[in-house]
Amino acid sequence: MKKKYFNRFVILLLISLMTVGCTPKESSNTPAKNNKETGQENNNTPMEIEIAQTGAGFPDPDPIKDAIDKALNIKIKINALASADDYFNQLNVRLSGGNYPDIILTQDRQRMAEYGRKGMLLDLTPYINQLQPAIDFVGEDNFKKGNIDGKQYGIPRIPDVPFNTWWVRKDWLDNLGLEVPTSLDEITNVAKAFTFNDPDQNGKKDTYAITGGGIGAFTGIFSAYGVGAPGQFYVKDGKVINSLKDPAMKDALAKIKGLISDGVVDPELIANTARQHIDKLYQGQYGLVYFPWTEIAKVESQEQIKMVNPDAEWIQIKAPTGPGGNLDGWYDVATVSRMWSLPKSLENQPEKLKKIFELFNYVSEREGNLLVMYGEEGKNYKMEGDKVVITDPKGVEHSHYYQMTGRPNAEYLATKFGYAQKEIDFAIEQPRVEVYNSLITLPDGYVASDADRYINEEIIKFIYGNRPLDEYDAFIETLENTFNYKIYLDSATEQIEEFIKQ
Repeated sequence: MKKKYFNRFVILLLISLMTVGCTPKESSNTPAKNNKETGQENNNTPMEIEIAQTGAGFPDPDPIKDAIDKALNIKIKINALASADDYFNQLNVRLSGGNYPDIILTQDRQRMAEYGRKGMLLDLTPYINQLQPAIDFVGEDNFKKGNIDGKQYGIPRIPDVPFNTWWVRKDWLDNLGLEVPTSLDEITNVAKAFTFNDPDQNGKKDTYAITGGGIGAFTGIFSAYGVGAPGQFYVKDGKVINSLKDPAMKDALAKIKGLISDGVVDPELIANTARQHIDKLYQGQYGLVYFPWTEIAKVESQEQIKMVNPDAEWIQIKAPTGPGGNLDGWYDVATVSRMWSLPKSLENQPEKLKKIFELFNYVSEREGNLLVMYGEEGKNYKMEGDKVVITDPKGVEHSHYYQMTGRPNAEYLATKFGYAQKEIDFAIEQPRVEVYNSLITLPDGYVASDADRYINEEIIKFIYGNRPLDEYDAFIETLENTFNYKIYLDSATEQIEEFIKQ
């Protein structure tokens, strides 16, 4: 009986072995199934990588995306919303539900810190060696801006360069026999002449001097007193100071109040929305502004300006001398133009993580960086020695969305806007109040939106004469006690001092 069962067992075993031996092997061309636990795929299957960010206007087909996909054997999926508020609302819902994109636009240190401290983000510290090309490109000092609490939660994008300077209508100066203003007093005189002396010589009282988008129109006035915009932090006399606590702030507000009282400022300044102040400039109503060069010197801007007045001539001028010297607005030395983070869940998907690092490195090295700046070589641009010459910019206007680690700004701007090289260089070279606000993460107990709203409301009251400047100290006291601004001041000062020591 035992022998019978043994023989049956042997027969079954032989059949099993024969079946295994006859099973056909998978063809090398047959795609392997994805391993969702590790993110691994076979070498022939493009790895899908989802990028969540703000943006609009992605074409279909997308030549930049297609070129990156081909170069890295990946399949990029962009999940973008034009509105930053909508984007972050959607992102918060996704993160709360554990539905993580592969690459997350966290945008700034504050959001990055919030997500990182909740355990949602991957600490990149153990992977630094795999990101070396990207680090070399953005620079180690910039890369450190993605570090919170000793953990590298962010991959920063190279910061943008300054764009704003003072601009004046040279043809209006000539019509009135005036020189280019070089001091705050001369700025005031020119502003009055532009408003009351018919600078466009049309016989109508239809011009003003200064326009802009809210309080930002007076950036150049604040800096002339050596202070940043309301609420900004900078170093003065060796100490970190907030502009609202700077004694010179009240003097700057008094100067601005005087300009408004003189009637030389756009009556709708605070109410201006979107690009209304830009349109007013194009329509020839204003002649002395603190604007970015892009809104005046770009070809499209000049076309709109000349359409209304062919003789209009705008020129940049150096910052007027004031009590604080010749500082031309402010520049945030702690900023990055974007901040990217990766979800912690990727630590269990090593193959996908490797591909993501390849993506950041690719757009940081020369071949990929040229692609995301100018498009495809031979189609959108050509090389003449080391110089890039754009041949067809159409179809790649969206390429900036793929400049994930940024671009060499001087080269990029010179290549794309060479006709405005003088204006670009002028804006970059101006000395500015160096602020550190982008560095700051908010302490518990401080609600920035409430404090910012109160600051904006009260500053507007001061400069429009609806609250006397004699009450400025009372304003600060309310800000510190009611809105916990003192907690914020102490925390921000500590963070900035620590950053400066590095």
